[in-house]
Amino acid sequence: MQLLLSLFGIACLIFIAWLLSEQRERINWRTILAALGLQTLFAAIALYIPAGERALVSVSNGVAHILSFADEGIRFLFGDMPYNGFIFAFRVLPLVIFISSLISLLYYLGVIQWLIKIIGGAIQKLLGTSKAESLAATGNIFLSQGETPLLIRPFLPHMTRSELFTIMTCGMASVAGSVIGGYAALGIELKYLIAASFMAAPGSILMAKMLVPETKVQIEQSDIDLDKSEHSNAIDALASGAMSGTKVAVAIGTVLMAFISVIAMTNAGLEYLGELVGWQQLSMQSILGYVFAPIAFLIGVPSTDMQLAGSLIGQKLVLNEFVAYLNFTEIRSELTVQTQVVMAFALCGFANFCSIAIQIGSIGILAPERRGEIAGLGIKAVLAATLANLMSAALAGLFFNL
Repeated sequence: MQLLLSLFGIACLIFIAWLLSEQRERINWRTILAALGLQTLFAAIALYIPAGERALVSVSNGVAHILSFADEGIRFLFGDMPYNGFIFAFRVLPLVIFISSLISLLYYLGVIQWLIKIIGGAIQKLLGTSKAESLAATGNIFLSQGETPLLIRPFLPHMTRSELFTIMTCGMASVAGSVIGGYAALGIELKYLIAASFMAAPGSILMAKMLVPETKVQIEQSDIDLDKSEHSNAIDALASGAMSGTKVAVAIGTVLMAFISVIAMTNAGLEYLGELVGWQQLSMQSILGYVFAPIAFLIGVPSTDMQLAGSLIGQKLVLNEFVAYLNFTEIRSELTVQTQVVMAFALCGFANFCSIAIQIGSIGILAPERRGEIAGLGIKAVLAATLANLMSAALAGLFFNL
């Protein structure tokens, strides 16, 4: 039964995207089916094919081993204090700085550019997307939604509306490599985070090309060349990456502190109102749970977990994925194993309303003449990216039941 529900959910997500399409008759079904096939293949490798599962476990173990070296830096600064219980600021945020520094070094050495070219080239050939779209989709596996547009900045002013929308959706459906370590520190399984990051590339193209199909002739992009690092040497790259990671870590900590405080204040008010009308334990989480429970059901969450899972999906959309993952870790023991797997994929993405402002700033500064268009596409991009994340989750639920 769960297998049939997962298939039904996948069909429903595609149908929703079709209903919301600007021009349904212009949808390129070759691109859509190829993107769905590639996203499905990544899910199968991660959750069904034994050799793929073993390879992914090996990769995730390797990444976990690399992340463990951050403990030396944490102990140097704070001693053993961070290890006397779980302290978010000491256990999660330093990993963001460490990974950001490593990614900066890999970019200086040309490793990131090489990976983006290889994977992006394969996506371009398989899906028939433009080179800029393919590189952006791949870039977001490793870089943030604010950094990836730099890879294709000469072409941003001249992109078609569909291409621009695809770039925005890819950024929101993915997560930066620098924050994956932070999610892992919360207890989210690395193998699922890595799989979700790769699945987001074809998944975001799938949903973007359904909601805003290509209607214009794309300009020739054969001369795109990925920028080399501006750092003078490896030490400079490491230091610069650490400083960039510090900004991200401070931003994460600041936003979480504000959001969690506001949630507590809101819940206090809702609890008071609930007592007046006889609704016990009324909260923002419970309201979001009721609203998004049908969505959770569609992606393969068992009926017993629908409200809790729906609440997490709503928190990710309305607030951000860190808040959702934090609450996920707190209630994980109450959820079935299947729900835990599905939610690990569903929450892995930047698709929330705050991302609209981030993209208006990051893409808008590179193409000022398109700032208004970016703002106008913002809500639709959040929706497309959310559908992409939900599709990854539905596919994870499908293969979990095979």
